[in-house]
Amino acid sequence: MLITFGEIFEVGFKRLKQADIADAAIDAERLLMYLMNENRAFLYLHRNDGTDEDHADAYFELIDRRAAGEPLQYIVGEQEFMGLNFNVNESVLIPRQDTETLVETALSFAKTKKGTISILDMCCGSGAIAVSMAHFLKKSKIVACDISEAALDVARGNAKRNGVEKKINFIESDLYVSAKKKKPMKDKFDMILCNPPYIPSSVIPTLQTEVKDHEPISALDGGADGLDFYRRMATDSATHLKKGGYILFEIGHDQAEAVTALLEENGNYQDIFTHKDMAHLDRVLTARFKDK
Repeated sequence: MLITFGEIFEVGFKRLKQADIADAAIDAERLLMYLMNENRAFLYLHRNDGTDEDHADAYFELIDRRAAGEPLQYIVGEQEFMGLNFNVNESVLIPRQDTETLVETALSFAKTKKGTISILDMCCGSGAIAVSMAHFLKKSKIVACDISEAALDVARGNAKRNGVEKKINFIESDLYVSAKKKKPMKDKFDMILCNPPYIPSSVIPTLQTEVKDHEPISALDGGADGLDFYRRMATDSATHLKKGGYILFEIGHDQAEAVTALLEENGNYQDIFTHKDMAHLDRVLTARFKDK
């Protein structure tokens, strides 16, 4: 019996809806587009066209993976961020719209800098931040660090995919531990960006299946209170920032007060501000390294 694209989509949609996938229709359609390597317009125009059993079976296998909680982005292997396309797999966090607030804030600060701006992206993951900064800032020199070599492989691929591989040096390091010994780290930076692990350890088991069972825990777990990486960054970044340079953190929506206190206690930072995301939640904290 002939089965159409429209019919297998309906089956896929119903399976995802029964599995309580929030965007069941969108995900069912995206998986069909991915399988057929076609766009949405093609699927609409050919909705009543027949397809074979092999294609149907392959589609339902993708649907079953999504219904079991595997993130759509890992299944299709990519995610859009800042208008750019990034490869993703389970070695890296999926870039999120919240993090665009960090990049947009950094770009606004960069406009005040004349000439080439030097930037360090710590905990770079997929490279979404570093690659976006390199793409939008034509005069930029960027170093991107991560503890995971697997994540760095993804980040290097994304730099090449977006045509900025010559503008970014990638370094494997546990924050500054080994990075400070590498040549690209000898000079100080105008700006340090960091989206560190910031979820308290006790909260990890309560996260959505898509997150806790698929995204790398090492990129999520910020220690008992979620602040471990901010403590280390507040202390160690001081020796890598130029006078008057900026440090920018992504933070959890309820962490602004605690991270501000860490920077104030350190004594090396001034002009500490919190910036809100599109949902009007605290999302980015910025501070300027003291001139004196």
